[in-house]
Amino acid sequence: MLKSKTFVKKTRSGGVLKIVREHYLRDDIWCGSELCKECKDEAPVLQEDAFIESNLCSYPHYLIPDTNVVLHQIDILEDPLIRNVIILQTVLQEVRHRSAPVYKRLKDAIHEKEKHFYTFTNEHHKETFIEREPGESANDRNDRAIRVAAKWYADHLEKATDGGLLKVVILTNDRANQEKAEQFGLTVFRCEDYIKSLIGNPELVDRLALESDDKNEITGSKLLFPEHLPLSRIQTGIKNGVFLQGTFHANRDNYLEGTVFINREGDDIKEVLLQGLQNLNRAVHQDVVAVELFPKERWVAPSSVVMQDDNPNDEDVAEDEHEDKMKSVVLESSVLKPTGKVVGIIKRNWRPYCGMLSQSQIKEATRHLFTPADRRIPRIRIETRQAANLVGQRIMVAIDGWPKNSRYPNGHFVKNLGICGDKETETEVLLLEHDVPHQPFSQAVLSFLPKMPWRITEEELKVRADLRHLCVCSVDPPGCTDIDDALHCRELENGNLEVGVHIADVSHFIRPGNALDQESANRGTTVYLCGKRIDMVPELLSSNLCSLRSNVERLAFSCIWEMNHNAEIIKTHFTKSVINSKASLTYAEAQMRIDDASMNDDITKSLRGLNKLAKILKGRRIEKGALTLSSPEVRFHIDSETHDPIDLQTKELKETNSMVEEFMLLANISELEIHTDSAKALADSLNNATIECFPYFNTLLRILATRCMMQAVYFCSGMDSDFHHYGLASPIYTHFTSPIRRYSDIIVHRLLAVAINADSTYPDLMDKHKLSSLCANLNYRHKMAQYAQRASVAFHTQLFFKNRGIVNEEGFILFVRKNAIIILIPKFGLEGTVFFENKDKPSPHLSFDSEGPTLKVEEHTFHMFDKVKVTISLDASNLQHQRIRMALVEPVIPGVSVSVPDSEPAAKKTKLDR
Repeated sequence: MLKSKTFVKKTRSGGVLKIVREHYLRDDIWCGSELCKECKDEAPVLQEDAFIESNLCSYPHYLIPDTNVVLHQIDILEDPLIRNVIILQTVLQEVRHRSAPVYKRLKDAIHEKEKHFYTFTNEHHKETFIEREPGESANDRNDRAIRVAAKWYADHLEKATDGGLLKVVILTNDRANQEKAEQFGLTVFRCEDYIKSLIGNPELVDRLALESDDKNEITGSKLLFPEHLPLSRIQTGIKNGVFLQGTFHANRDNYLEGTVFINREGDDIKEVLLQGLQNLNRAVHQDVVAVELFPKERWVAPSSVVMQDDNPNDEDVAEDEHEDKMKSVVLESSVLKPTGKVVGIIKRNWRPYCGMLSQSQIKEATRHLFTPADRRIPRIRIETRQAANLVGQRIMVAIDGWPKNSRYPNGHFVKNLGICGDKETETEVLLLEHDVPHQPFSQAVLSFLPKMPWRITEEELKVRADLRHLCVCSVDPPGCTDIDDALHCRELENGNLEVGVHIADVSHFIRPGNALDQESANRGTTVYLCGKRIDMVPELLSSNLCSLRSNVERLAFSCIWEMNHNAEIIKTHFTKSVINSKASLTYAEAQMRIDDASMNDDITKSLRGLNKLAKILKGRRIEKGALTLSSPEVRFHIDSETHDPIDLQTKELKETNSMVEEFMLLANISELEIHTDSAKALADSLNNATIECFPYFNTLLRILATRCMMQAVYFCSGMDSDFHHYGLASPIYTHFTSPIRRYSDIIVHRLLAVAINADSTYPDLMDKHKLSSLCANLNYRHKMAQYAQRASVAFHTQLFFKNRGIVNEEGFILFVRKNAIIILIPKFGLEGTVFFENKDKPSPHLSFDSEGPTLKVEEHTFHMFDKVKVTISLDASNLQHQRIRMALVEPVIPGVSVSVPDSEPAAKKTKLDR
């Protein structure tokens, strides 16, 4: 059956275009039920025994949720208890249009066989399709479509089962829709009523998201925040220049302060400072907001006061005392920034948050505060009847809304992650908090892996350079199984040297556009945590077929240079190849071969040749202006039985580390020459900044210089013209050498393969807008991976010090603050803060000079790079935010410095605060 709709529209040139849209209706769309004998469905989804114990429904039933139930109660629908759900096409299309994240979660639930979610294409069924009536809104038409489909299901199942007990139940929170459905003779319940009727599932009730009608149930009546402006007024204000649009970033150290980064190009103002709860006006970290700028006389400076929201009360009151304290400090500073207030929310970027429950002190209370692990997120008020069981657990909570009469946003419990402090739980938390995709690879992804046993075919050998005879070897950290790169060096008959960098040919296995490629592009990078690796590609590729392991034939992408003995490139050649690595070495093993004069085998000769050339290349790079920077990296020694860290030390770099690095850089830069610019001046000044009696001074300078630099980012060459890499002093730089762990390198491999006629192109590879979008995701994933790795190091550092008591070590001052000094401990590569203000005792006299910067504590003045001695211990008084605490030992300042204790003091009572 065919329905058509005809309309005309005016074209840009002034002509009239007639458009005919055809809509096909069918009568062979099945109901999907096992009970139905009329439908000829060979693989029904909905179960015959669709029974859930409920006080409202004592009969077997299928659920039909409307659009708003799906959008707001997706946490409920994902629960294993909720099965046999009919998702109408009307609902699916509307969810897709309104929320991409919820749509993805709904699709995942539909694909999960155990859930028995069935998609019914009611918009193409001749008995359930309806036309929109004159004057009817799109929303009302969709609600009517849901009722019509539900009525068809009720009649169809009654007929198919000869009047059996099986029914369909509509779930809605729309009162008008509920009344019309009841008039239609349908069974319909409010979602909350239905969930509360389920027997023996209190945890499911906690997952109910608050609807707009319910939001005032757990808040006070006093208005604490200004009303948000409607979107129409916001858009007009932005267009007229009255408001600015930007992304809100909360201050991690001060909950009363944040910054809005203005998104629009051409605006003179790039950042707007916000201070005080009223001016923050319920913005949450990463929300897109509209801000109104204050007059210049009301501009203030960022506060240097550290303030955490650790008020034990769950009350809707203003924070006048804290705000006054912040203002008094701000007035001392003359560095004013554009300041304003949030007038409206353009887009909420909420996500589920990990954290812990702060149980109410009121007996039998169901209202409690949730404290997120991320200090930039406000505490969230939730209702739960299982608070006693959740104390001391890591849980996940979602925000439902933030009414103007509530001090905190309202939310609901999502799931319990496990015991706080447990390694598996904490790893799960840091992966979730940093948005690291870590779910097992789906069957759709795994279906594109090569079938085992795998071998290189004769056809493949014909189109590749056969380099299996070369003395190739790899040099990597201990325990490395995802070996991306291998090297060789040999002398040619003409006296020159041939040097090869051979990179795993991952693009041979991951073809453009399939599920494996899409998953790899989404993950973007492999994430290395302490004792755990989250692969970008399935293990069959990362640790086996792509890994350039020794004594097995592997496909590679080779970059081969002919060089003279001064490391000057004479010729460069790229080719797809087949190699057979002769050895997989660690940095220490390779260094031992180079240093051992008695070893003269081919592998050792190759390593010595590579090392000699690498030293020349590095010297030339530094001479031309490349920077040698520093960032302390640590290595944990893990107990083989408990998997707890038993030793912690900074990584020792050998010549072989530098050797591999040089040739990876050379391959990434290709044949382009390094040239000199302003980085040369910085490099020279860093090289000359030495103090004879203070050897660590230069390292400290390089650490600070590294932190001042912008992170290198991926971009599409057609969208930007500044290709220069400052730190490497290179006019152009890309990533080519790590395709097992970086998706960017796979794209570069594909581009290079097209350039040398080793592979064909495809549309997305030539689409600069799609590549630019891909680059944005890769930059985000790379940044999140770095943060996750740092969080993993921090957690394992805490584990290391947990059983060590109090440790005394020497350190150096990296930064001086108004009320604290930040110390670097070289032995552990560890940073910590010594605070000079303490709630438990009188504060010493402090005098801060921002010009130095210096901090005078009583009679002693601290400068950057001063040597100090401190005690290091684990402060576990805050269960959620355990931290390394440092206390000053030397220099000795009466009333401030601590004496070195003989034994560990008694642990404080644990608490949970901000």
